[in-house]
Amino acid sequence: MIHNRGKTMQVLLQQNVPNLGHIGDLVKVKPGYARNFLFPRRLAILADARNKAQLEHQLGLAELGKAKALASAKELATQIGSVSLTVQKAVGEEDKIFGTVTTQELADAFKAEGYEFDRRAISILDDIKRVGVYRGSVKLHPEVAAEFKIWVVAQG
Repeated sequence: MIHNRGKTMQVLLQQNVPNLGHIGDLVKVKPGYARNFLFPRRLAILADARNKAQLEHQLGLAELGKAKALASAKELATQIGSVSLTVQKAVGEEDKIFGTVTTQELADAFKAEGYEFDRRAISILDDIKRVGVYRGSVKLHPEVAAEFKIWVVAQG
C-alpha cells in the first residue's frame, strides 16, 4: 500500500469553495481531499495544461458576458435618467397626500413607459409627504443604479 503523506496535488477550482479559494484559483490540496470531496462534487478539476486552458477560456467568456451586461446597464441608466414618472394621489389640506407612494406604483408607472422592473429594484430616495417632485432610483446592475424623477400630483 502506497501512502501519500505530506504530498499535495494542484487543482483548479470550478466553483467558490469556502476556506479554499474562488473560481479559477489554482490551489494545492491533499490527494484524498481532491479525490473524495472536490472531484465528486465537481468543485475542482485536475490542474493539467488542457484543463487550465479550458478554464481560462470559460472565465474569459464569463468576463466578456459581464462586460456586455455592464455596458447595457449603463446605456439603460442614461435612458432612465431622463424618465419622469407621474403618480396621482388623493390630497388633503396644504397639499399633503393621503397614504404613501409605493415602489409597486412606480413599477407600474415604469411599465406604462415601456420599462419592466421588479419593485424590489426600485427605491424612493426622498420622503414623499406632499404634492411635488421627488427622486427615485432603480438598481439595474450590481454596479449601476439610475436616478429618475417622481412627480406626485393631486388626483382628479
